[in-house]
Amino acid sequence: MSDDKKASQDDVDNMFSNAPAGASMNLNEIDEPDSLKNRDEQDFEIGQPMAGDVSAIYDIPVQISVVLGRSTMQVSQLLKLGRGAVVELDRKVGEAIDIYVNNRLVARGEVVVVDDKLGVTMTEIVKSDRA
Repeated sequence: MSDDKKASQDDVDNMFSNAPAGASMNLNEIDEPDSLKNRDEQDFEIGQPMAGDVSAIYDIPVQISVVLGRSTMQVSQLLKLGRGAVVELDRKVGEAIDIYVNNRLVARGEVVVVDDKLGVTMTEIVKSDRA
C-alpha cells in the first residue's frame, strides 16, 4: 500500500488480483491499516472530556424551551380571552418548571430575575429513558 493513509485504486486492485478466481474472501484475513489499529486504546483519563472528538458539535444550535405550566380550554373560551385575562396554569407558585432541549425534557428548575430579564436556574437533571 502507498505511504499515505488512504488506499489507492492500485492498492485495491492488487489485493483482489492475488486471490484465485472464484475464491471467497475472508474479511478476517484482510490487514487492518495502522491508522485504525489500537483505535479504541487511546489514553483518556476517567472524566476527562474528549475535546478533539466533541468539538465538532459545539456549534450545533439547539432549541431550549421553558414551560411554566399548562392549561386546557375549549376554543370558545380561548376566543373570549382579552387583554388582562388570566389563564390559570396547572403549577403552583414555587413549583419546579420544566426545561426542554429540542422538545425533550432534560431538567427542572426555578424562575429567576437577571437584571431586568427572566432566567431559569436548573435544580434537577431529568434522567433519560433512552439508552
